[in-house]
Amino acid sequence: MRYRSEELAAKRQRLVAKAAVQRVELAHQMQPWRERMAVADKGISLVRTAGRHPLLIAGAALLLVVWRPRRTIKVLQYGWVAWQLLRELRAQPLNTAPQWRGFKNLFKSIG
Repeated sequence: MRYRSEELAAKRQRLVAKAAVQRVELAHQMQPWRERMAVADKGISLVRTAGRHPLLIAGAALLLVVWRPRRTIKVLQYGWVAWQLLRELRAQPLNTAPQWRGFKNLFKSIG
């Protein structure tokens, strides 16, 4: 009986070690897909946000119709920067100053 118990413990230990190696191999194989999946996740998030805010989409379409496309793009870029600033400020606790990443990173999308 004792021999069987020791045999099972050794087999379990081998299986646990094999599973650990397989996890590492799988993580290594999935590395190239991480960026692609992150882009897909952002796309899905964008579609879901658009679905929750149909007036935002209608407003953007109206801007494209009323204004010239270049002007609309410029306004949307400034709006994007303002929205990013607001998100960053909301994430900060009230008793601390915001930690800015620098104006270079903030305005790089406006170009």
